[in-house]
Amino acid sequence: MKEHWERVYREKDHGKFSWWQETPKSSLEIIHSLNIATSARIIDVGGGDGKLVDFLLDEGFDNITVLDISELAIERAKLRLGERAQRVTWMVSDINDLRTETEFDVWHDRATFHFLTSQTLVDNYVSVAQQSVKPGGHLILGTFSSNGPKTCSGLSVQRYNETLLSSVLEEWFEKIRCFTEDHVTPMNTMQNFLYCSFRRRESSQSR
Repeated sequence: MKEHWERVYREKDHGKFSWWQETPKSSLEIIHSLNIATSARIIDVGGGDGKLVDFLLDEGFDNITVLDISELAIERAKLRLGERAQRVTWMVSDINDLRTETEFDVWHDRATFHFLTSQTLVDNYVSVAQQSVKPGGHLILGTFSSNGPKTCSGLSVQRYNETLLSSVLEEWFEKIRCFTEDHVTPMNTMQNFLYCSFRRRESSQSR
């Protein structure tokens, strides 16, 4: 998987990725709705060279981690940010291999989770998230909706509706709200996304 994404980032400029957003409007709106302090520990999972980190730095957030499987994507982001990159913690890792002692206040993931197409990978992701998000903390997921594309960047994806995504996470995360959004790609095509925010439960919820 790492080799696939390194190749993708070698072959394309950031403006050529279907998921690219000049302004991550919905992600920012959800983060703002949480009313968190600028000292909150935030991780952007699969952030690559996306611009969420730019906007968070502009708003004074000072405890940001960006994780991506692609080292090239991370290097692109650092280059774009220049000296400001020193204010960010950068991690090159497959999310399912994440091992950290940090407990995050906010876990943000737009367009990574839907690439996990086996139950084993999904279950491991949820396990990693529940260990990494502090009780009472928040998880934000943006995935392809049930009306979204079936493939992306040469890979199959798992599409979600609100009920399915909530059921995957319900043992450890309580849904706050969900909504769908049409994302217009740089190629002027349409992708329908589902955004959901969750709160980490204090303990496991019996099913």
